Amino acid sequence: MENIELWYLDNGCSKHMTGDKSKFVSINFKQEGHVTYGDNNKGKILGRGTIGDKNNFLVHDVLYVEGLKHILLSISQLCDKGYQVIFKPNSCEICLPNSKEVVLIGKRVNNVYLLDISHPTSIGCLISKHDESWLCHKRITHIHMHHLNKLISKDLVIGLPKLKFKKDHLCETCQKGKQIKHSFKLKNVASTSKPLELLHMDLFGPSRTMSLGRNYYALVVVDDFSRFTWTLFLESKSEAFSAFKKLAKRLQNTCCNNIIAIRSHHGVEFQNEKFSTFCEKMGIFHNFSTPRTPQQNGVVERKNRSLEELARTMLSESSLPKYFLADAVSTSCYVMNRVLIRSILKKTPYELFNGRKPNIRHLKLFGCRCFILNNGKENLGKFDEKADNGIFIGYSSTSHAYRVYNKRLMNVEESVHVVFDETNHAD
Repeated sequence: MENIELWYLDNGCSKHMTGDKSKFVSINFKQEGHVTYGDNNKGKILGRGTIGDKNNFLVHDVLYVEGLKHILLSISQLCDKGYQVIFKPNSCEICLPNSKEVVLIGKRVNNVYLLDISHPTSIGCLISKHDESWLCHKRITHIHMHHLNKLISKDLVIGLPKLKFKKDHLCETCQKGKQIKHSFKLKNVASTSKPLELLHMDLFGPSRTMSLGRNYYALVVVDDFSRFTWTLFLESKSEAFSAFKKLAKRLQNTCCNNIIAIRSHHGVEFQNEKFSTFCEKMGIFHNFSTPRTPQQNGVVERKNRSLEELARTMLSESSLPKYFLADAVSTSCYVMNRVLIRSILKKTPYELFNGRKPNIRHLKLFGCRCFILNNGKENLGKFDEKADNGIFIGYSSTSHAYRVYNKRLMNVEESVHVVFDETNHAD
């Protein structure tokens, strides 16, 4: 019973294991926790490897457990491989998964079943079947096990063994050669319950072309609950803090809610002493996404992409120069706040943030030709023209007015006294 050459067939053992390091043909030393014995004592797992005789038999995925006196063969691990284990009063038979051929017979000694591996007979057959599926996996250039099963089930190739290919452990080579990023599933419930509970922030830029306002960057801020969005245009990244500080104070005053948390990446424009001091003073928790994982800040990342795509489309449609890009982005943001639908809550961002449905009757075609009333800008003679030619470039952020580029004066004006010609683009 104390002969180390005997294997104990153990139906209470979750893994093959031994405490004799000399039995291993190969081993990877790595502490993986511990195993608990029947008397509640514990043994440290010091590694994992292959035991046996290269010429006769091999058993893979065997735990090296400190202090274990016997070699234990796990019945459950055999069953996981598809083998049938049949216990009889005086013996135990292990059969192949498909052919039901008996490949290993154990004998009952007192109240346990043992295998005598000092005189192996058909053990080599068992072990070769055990590893044959993984050998095929490696031989066929590490094709996925599921695909190999399809080849067999549909009888598409000749020469592939009729085995059940099962991925019962990780293939280290596959992980090193094919590992990809984890997917980030969309949420089907709202993470927040009111506006300003969480704000997502990101910068996009620099643009190759300077905008009319001499800006190259845009700070995009998205409210998590409503998805209402603000775009703040900056000349440099260093202006991000001052722009957010002004927005934060305005939002907290107008909405009567406090900003609970903000989320951004680890860029120096967000992770700096000014932001840290301001958040600490205002009681705002600053949450950062994991480095090189933009998916964790996906709300604003997707919003950035939408804003850029819409702005690019509007500039192309209107044939306006690229220095109108900030106006195109601002107009896209203004419209998206009023027409997009928060899928989970079935309402527009505007309604969720302001508590009322948006009115979009005043929306006009970006870049269209328009006429601006010369309302006291200059002393007009009795027969001077009363209106200037202009280009419609968006909506005012501070009043109910249109933003128009005056072609004669070559500046941007905000006015309600505008007549639009949406059938023609501005020249």
